Amino acid sequence: MIKQTISIAGRLIGQAHSPFVIAEMSGNHNQSLERALEIVEAAAKTGVHALKIQTFTPDTMTLDLNEREFHIADPKSPWNGSSLYRLYSEAHTPWEWHEPIFKKARELGMIPFSTPFDDSAVDFLEDLNVPCYKIASFENTDIPLIKRVAATGKPLIISTGMASVTELAETVAAARDAGCNDLILLKCTSTYPSPPENSNLLTIPHLRSLFGCEVGLSDHTMGVGVSVASVVLGASVVEKHFTLSRADGGVDSAFSMEPFEMKQLVLETKRAWQAIGCISYGPTKAELKSLQFRRSLYIVKDMEAGEELTRKNIRSIRPGLGLPTKWMDVVLGRRVKSKVKVGTALSWSLLE
Repeated sequence: MIKQTISIAGRLIGQAHSPFVIAEMSGNHNQSLERALEIVEAAAKTGVHALKIQTFTPDTMTLDLNEREFHIADPKSPWNGSSLYRLYSEAHTPWEWHEPIFKKARELGMIPFSTPFDDSAVDFLEDLNVPCYKIASFENTDIPLIKRVAATGKPLIISTGMASVTELAETVAAARDAGCNDLILLKCTSTYPSPPENSNLLTIPHLRSLFGCEVGLSDHTMGVGVSVASVVLGASVVEKHFTLSRADGGVDSAFSMEPFEMKQLVLETKRAWQAIGCISYGPTKAELKSLQFRRSLYIVKDMEAGEELTRKNIRSIRPGLGLPTKWMDVVLGRRVKSKVKVGTALSWSLLE
């Protein structure tokens, strides 16, 4: 059974509510607390509902080596030529920054939370009383970590990048067995940036059906189109990386949204949600006044009593106050009972 709503810090999340939009700061602070706080302020102005950071140190992520598998040698990667350790050194958010970042976000009406990458990060975030947690795609098969986070009893958001159905089943079972009652899976493609054709958004309703939980999108594509489309397919959460300006550079800047774009994302995903509605035919309440502007049959020349209706003196025109146009062949050849002025809506009562 899919839970109708999930509450995170008082904000209701589910298909009955407008999309929950998360701005992911990640490493876009470029190792400046001042810039980090500017990002928080800019995010709040766009109307996003939550601000997410990441909690790790380079030493909890990898080894300080720049060789073999620890060296990034993919020419298509935005981090080509770096080592994993150096990348995580540039991307990590110093733990002493978390409290001021969270405080500023709360003051500006956003829900702050984080992605922990090991037990020490979970312990630290628990001390800061975060309202929920996010598991990154690369950790979605780290069952011990998932169990540790789920044991907090707080809502858990898990990105599904790269995971097979079998792996996701193990992950979801582990989370639920460890105490997670509020689960959100995010469809995710773990390439940076990701081309739209790799998004496979039809997975969203399948995830919802398969695992009986809320579903959203962690979107690494450029623009807002993919995120908007995801809402139509049932995404109740949308997460996007966020920066002040891609031109400023940084580990995630190439696939991050700028403030104007994020504002559009918030607006357009809400519009998409509002537009879903229900299966509906016939005029809506708002359309009732427009019915008068349909085409209908009108007298288009002054007529004398007893004169025959022909295609020269009646026509199908707007507005729609006359007989429906489907009666055209039926009334042709009929005669009017009395004089009729041009511009009179044709009705049965005018005919002999």
